Amino acid sequence: MLEDDFCDVLRKALAGRGMTPDSLAAAAGIEIDRIQRLMRGDVDPEAAAAAGSALGLDPDACRKHPSYQPPDAEVAGITRLELPFAGGSVNVWCIACDDGFVVFDAGFDVDECHAALHQVRPDPPQHVFVTHGHRDHTGALADWSRLGAVIHGPAGIAASVMQPGDARTCGSLVITACDLSGHASPALGYLVSGLDVPVLVTGDAMFAGSIGGCATPAAYRHALERLRAVLAPLPGETVLLPGHGPPTTLEAERRANPFL
Repeated sequence: MLEDDFCDVLRKALAGRGMTPDSLAAAAGIEIDRIQRLMRGDVDPEAAAAAGSALGLDPDACRKHPSYQPPDAEVAGITRLELPFAGGSVNVWCIACDDGFVVFDAGFDVDECHAALHQVRPDPPQHVFVTHGHRDHTGALADWSRLGAVIHGPAGIAASVMQPGDARTCGSLVITACDLSGHASPALGYLVSGLDVPVLVTGDAMFAGSIGGCATPAAYRHALERLRAVLAPLPGETVLLPGHGPPTTLEAERRANPFL
């Protein structure tokens, strides 16, 4: 199940462009009641395409968004922990290496995270890589640090501070930080090599079929610039591991994500 439905996509794009439903209707050349129906979840494909085009989104991806399901993106050695948070869920990603495993983001509730992780590995992680400082991704950090994990991530969050371009070697994995700020600042994504396919941990910079919300139009523009810059050189087979919702592939998102 996608993290965001088309209502969420529309809401995030409206806020990001600093537009209202009325101004969107005028820009799209359609009646305001059709925009209002879209925002209530009654998705008329042609109205969705017109609205998407006026918002700078891919109109065909908007038209097809309600039926989009990302492909199976399972990769050997990667486990998704889907943990509860505020009526929804948040992802913690575990990736095995030849001498243990590493974790990306820490979840919110220490007990929930420990219980879920214990089903995968009885030993604690050696390294935790944090994408950004929002509490649903950092609530359990102090406990992992107490158990001896090295915490890597942006300044102000991690003991082992990483800047874009910095790399860490963890057993068979090489993990390289990239700038995916916008939804949060600072925020890092992590390119992981050493697996069967390239992997990018995106945090909340993007989800299958959507992106993370941005506080201001300037942050929205910056988020899209950074996301497109990081994704541009990557091959389509790259598996994307988001902070919420299912994994996906870059090839699928290039085709079906309205923001790309």
